[in-house]
Amino acid sequence: MRLDSNALTLYAVTDRAWLGQSTLAQQVEAALRGGATLVQLREKQLGDEEMLAEARELCALCHSYHVPLIINDRVDIALKSGADGVHVGQSDMRAADVRALIGEELILGVTARTPEQARAAALAGADYLGCGAAFGSSTKQDARAITPDEMRAVCEAVSIPVVAIGGINAGNIMQLAGTGVAGAAVVSGIFASADIESACRTLRALSEQMTARRAGAKEMHLI
Repeated sequence: MRLDSNALTLYAVTDRAWLGQSTLAQQVEAALRGGATLVQLREKQLGDEEMLAEARELCALCHSYHVPLIINDRVDIALKSGADGVHVGQSDMRAADVRALIGEELILGVTARTPEQARAAALAGADYLGCGAAFGSSTKQDARAITPDEMRAVCEAVSIPVVAIGGINAGNIMQLAGTGVAGAAVVSGIFASADIESACRTLRALSEQMTARRAGAKEMHLI
């Protein structure tokens, strides 16, 4: 399974910080009901057995909604769980090494903040790039916000799609229009919401508006 760029429209990235009385699976299902088009399981604290069990549960859940599941960083968990791909950052395993391990059918996402990183990731076999922090980050306090021009430069450097991430919510997502991104990856804007399904419905609609402007701009450029 390789990536349809439409899957990046609303990319839900998990975070256990806001579980409350819900399970992660319950929160993810609410996001899926609301229109999340891709889900990334990002876990930094769980042990291997717990992580694998959670990945398998979310994999079955996402597939029941015909939505891909991406595993952050852990190639071994992705392969064992039946997930659809892996996302790695600049300080994780090299993208080329990940591609060699997961083969050609699984999705590979790579974080890139500069055109140089973007081109290197594309050459290494990335299917999409994650670029940010678009508006700072509630999950990575040291993440520097990049400017719209920097985001645009990353998008223009490669032919593969780019998804924006970092502090994105319903109040600022439309500011990404014109940067060239194919969608938005959202963490707290989804999972910190009191009504995850409703938050996703709103974000999905806004992201579709934003990406429609991107598609229109590309058509004008081709003309």
